[in-house]
Amino acid sequence: MKLKVKERKLVKIEKVGWINTNEQISIGVKYSNPRISYDNKYWYLSVGIEHKETKEEVTDVSLGIDLGVKDLAVCSDGTVYKNINKTYAVKKIEKRLKRLQKQVCRKYEQNKKGKEYVKTKNIIKLEKKIQQIHRRLANIRTNYLHQTTTRIVKTKPYRVVIEDLNVKGMMKNKHLSDAIRKQGFHEFKRQLEYKCKLRGIEFVIADRFYPSSRLCSQCGKIKKDLQLKDRVYQCSCGLKIDRDFNASINLSNYKLA
Repeated sequence: MKLKVKERKLVKIEKVGWINTNEQISIGVKYSNPRISYDNKYWYLSVGIEHKETKEEVTDVSLGIDLGVKDLAVCSDGTVYKNINKTYAVKKIEKRLKRLQKQVCRKYEQNKKGKEYVKTKNIIKLEKKIQQIHRRLANIRTNYLHQTTTRIVKTKPYRVVIEDLNVKGMMKNKHLSDAIRKQGFHEFKRQLEYKCKLRGIEFVIADRFYPSSRLCSQCGKIKKDLQLKDRVYQCSCGLKIDRDFNASINLSNYKLA
């Protein structure tokens, strides 16, 4: 798609013509991969712009990050980023969403003619409200991921290590699939990777079979009988530590093969 940009927030899109934008796109730079998206309320135009990598002064800290469902991320420096889906604000929005979905189901049943479902104007209005709530939840979660990943890279570690989660396999657990989906692990990884690259921070993905949770961060012994319900890691060497914090420390000490 070809793109032309002028002052006064004007953009010419191929086969569409000149349109007004809310923000002024940079002039005199090379654009790549322009694309248009719609989120059930607004239209967005996004373009890629060349950006030189800048190496900032970093500390000698190797930061390990353990991702989970109880908390979004537990870092080896002791910082814990909470699960935003457990907050009152998000739960209140989700409760309203369920209520509207039940209303739509009832109206479909009430207006059913034989085997066919009839979509009335009231149903269309309710479905639009549902779309707006889905949009709001998605924006809240994405914004929180951006805030979290930005705070992590601003600590200026010389490298960041995260685990290679088998999200597809984890989603097969019917009790945890919904909670895992809401956490957005893939988006967290994507944001963290490009933000590390922009700041010259080494980004490392630990091997999928690295036993970060079962490995003792003090003596190095592997606890084979550790289960998912065990939230506190206890080792025979006397170490008693939070399971996720122990995993993050092991990730910070991870060495590439």
